[in-house]
Amino acid sequence: MGDIFAWLFFFFVLIALVVIVVYQLMCLADLELDYINPYDSASRINKTILPEFVTQGVFLLICLFTGHWFMSLLNVPYLFYNIRVYTRRQHLVDVTEIFNLLNWEKKQRLFKLGYLVILLCISLFWLILSILEDDEHAH
Repeated sequence: MGDIFAWLFFFFVLIALVVIVVYQLMCLADLELDYINPYDSASRINKTILPEFVTQGVFLLICLFTGHWFMSLLNVPYLFYNIRVYTRRQHLVDVTEIFNLLNWEKKQRLFKLGYLVILLCISLFWLILSILEDDEHAH
């Protein structure tokens, strides 16, 4: 039963990460379509970057503590990328360069979104498998 709750928790944490990345993409799309100014777009995106990094780091730690090694290994490249970007101080969107880097920022977040969707599908698969195995042991 504990495995079911772990996978359910993983599922909701991944949903939260997907929501954060989609919000960042929406801010970039709004900027591209000239619905908001660069300062507002950059400040909205920058407010969500550290929560994204912290949530992903905590997610990896919880995967490690619960003994889900495969899911932990799948999260290592994402964590490595976040740490690399943070240590190079490239994690924040610069207001003055946002138009020049708009396509790069969108591609970066689309790649993150794709990666998270793959992790979400794997998490959903293991959640369903855990429920079925728990149901077999109950009967």
